[in-house]
Amino acid sequence: MPFIKTEFPGLLVFEPMAFEDERGFFFEAYNEKIFLHENLNLKFVQDNQSHSKYGVIRGLHYQLDPHAQAKLVRALSGKILDVVVDLRKGSPKYGKTFGIELSSDNKKQLFIPKGFAHGFSVLSGSADVMYKCDGYYNKESEGGIIFNDSLLNIDWKLPGDSIIVSSKDLQLPVFAGCKNNFEFEG
Repeated sequence: MPFIKTEFPGLLVFEPMAFEDERGFFFEAYNEKIFLHENLNLKFVQDNQSHSKYGVIRGLHYQLDPHAQAKLVRALSGKILDVVVDLRKGSPKYGKTFGIELSSDNKKQLFIPKGFAHGFSVLSGSADVMYKCDGYYNKESEGGIIFNDSLLNIDWKLPGDSIIVSSKDLQLPVFAGCKNNFEFEG
């Protein structure tokens, strides 16, 4: 199976089978049948793409219920550290973080169920990141956690003087003060 389970219920690493030869490579980045086989019955309705230079940290972002989004994240070019925080009250991993390197070379993707904050740091000269969402963006439902929350203690794998964060993301609250209406349904 192309899915690797993590210690976080519902959080999966997706490794599509790539076919490589002297011309390059080919793989199915998404195939509904494969996801249905894993009981992931999703309807992706929005694709988001960003281009960022080295040192950029985007996040940690999420949308509150009833506008929460499940996401399938991948790096189209470059390399990122993709990070999530489990916000589902009652989850065995509530308040814990998970990080994985996603790159155009390793072709890995991260499936993030609803109830997680999400962010990434750019570890290569630049990176293009794309993620599929199963819900539309809703400004009134925006939530977030500041990237350098001391309780979460995320190692973004960047030297401190290289970090670039938007002024909006610098205003996000710490984990203990973030808005959260997620419940674990394990």
